[in-house]
Amino acid sequence: MRIAAAGIGLAFALIAGANVALCQPPAAATSYCPNRAHARPAKVGADLVAAVAKTFQIDEGAARDAFVRCVGATLMACSVGANLDCGKADARRALPGATAWCRQNPESTMIPMYATGHATIYAWSCHGNRAIAGKTVLAVDRQGYIAANWKEIQ
Repeated sequence: MRIAAAGIGLAFALIAGANVALCQPPAAATSYCPNRAHARPAKVGADLVAAVAKTFQIDEGAARDAFVRCVGATLMACSVGANLDCGKADARRALPGATAWCRQNPESTMIPMYATGHATIYAWSCHGNRAIAGKTVLAVDRQGYIAANWKEIQ
C-alpha cells in the first residue's frame, strides 16, 4: 500500500511539475526582461525565435523578422506584416501625406493608408482640400505602440 501511495505521489509531483513548466515563459524570455536596454523594439534574437513563432503561430523563418521589447518584466513581440507597424504609433493630427492626398482628392471620405502611413491611429478624411483626423481607430499602449500589433510571449 505504501509503495502504491508513493508511486501515486511521484506521479502527481511529475504532473504538477510539468504543468508549472508549461506555464512559465521560455528561459530566454526571463533572461531578456526586465532590462531597460530592451525597452525599445529590436530584432528578435535567435534564442527567442521559437517562442515568437509559437505565439504568432508562424514559421520560424517569418519569426526571425519579428521585433521584441520589454514592458517591465513582460516580453512582448510584434510580427512584421503587410500593414503592421512595430514602431511607435503616429498620433499626429496633421500628416503631410494626408494633406497631399486631399489637395489631389478634395472631399474624399477616406484617405488610404499609403498616404497617411500605417502607424496612424486615426481614420482620415478630407474637408475640401484639408485633411481631417477623425475618430481614433487604434489603441495605443502606455509606451506609445499600437497595442494590437504586440503580443506577450508565453
